[in-house]
Amino acid sequence: MLVNGQVSTHLLVADRGLQYGDGLFETLALRNGEPLLWDRHIQRLGEGCRRLGLLAPEARLLREEVARIAGTEARAVAKIILTRGIAGRGYRADPAGSATRIVQRLPWPGYPVTAGKEGVAVRWCETRLARQPRLAGMKHLNRLEQVLARAEWQDDYAEGLMCDTDGLVIEGTKTNLFLVRDDGTVVTPDLSQSGVAGVMRAQILESAAALGMNCIIQAVTTDVVKSAQELFLTNSLIGIWPIRRIEARHYVVGQISQTLQAALHAADCLA
Repeated sequence: MLVNGQVSTHLLVADRGLQYGDGLFETLALRNGEPLLWDRHIQRLGEGCRRLGLLAPEARLLREEVARIAGTEARAVAKIILTRGIAGRGYRADPAGSATRIVQRLPWPGYPVTAGKEGVAVRWCETRLARQPRLAGMKHLNRLEQVLARAEWQDDYAEGLMCDTDGLVIEGTKTNLFLVRDDGTVVTPDLSQSGVAGVMRAQILESAAALGMNCIIQAVTTDVVKSAQELFLTNSLIGIWPIRRIEARHYVVGQISQTLQAALHAADCLA
């Protein structure tokens, strides 16, 4: 792990990332030491910095630091964290303060090897996501909603689906959601009020359009999910996981999710 470019495992307790969750992060797949979907991650990080008023580090510097920690494993995870840095007591940020930059390598998660082909079982979460358009879409450090949601079950489900406080379906605790309607339209929830706009979500939207699929972003209700022909989850580590079951309701692993999986492999963005 590097903290501001120096090998370290320590962070000062006055850092605003610890005090207030004041910052952003990116989780990247590493394949043989190379980060995947790099440009998309950097673009999202830069947009988050703009929206939070953080000074974004140069992409070149972050790329060099990721290369320093990347190692040579066939698959690993890199995490980039930016905070607003050290400050005194109080919510008001020091406009002259400097950001804290953390870059680390983590082991590849022990995901089930059959998830991509056979699909996964998921559940509905009771914890709701707050609607806050100023934070919607960003990968900010405030993840307590996901922490509470993930505490609702043990390991009998691979993921939990979360609704917002208006009852609209938004995403999984660590994934974005796609569904396929009976007319073949691919739908992913609108994230203008809450949720995280994943880089793999963006890649899939682009791939679907290139394949001539009708793909739309819109508000999604639980009834729309229940009536879907197929469903799948996405993030930058898993790629696509089809959903075979939501609690007692079963779904097929459909052709569209398989076609999009093949497109991701062709785009060379999977670890």
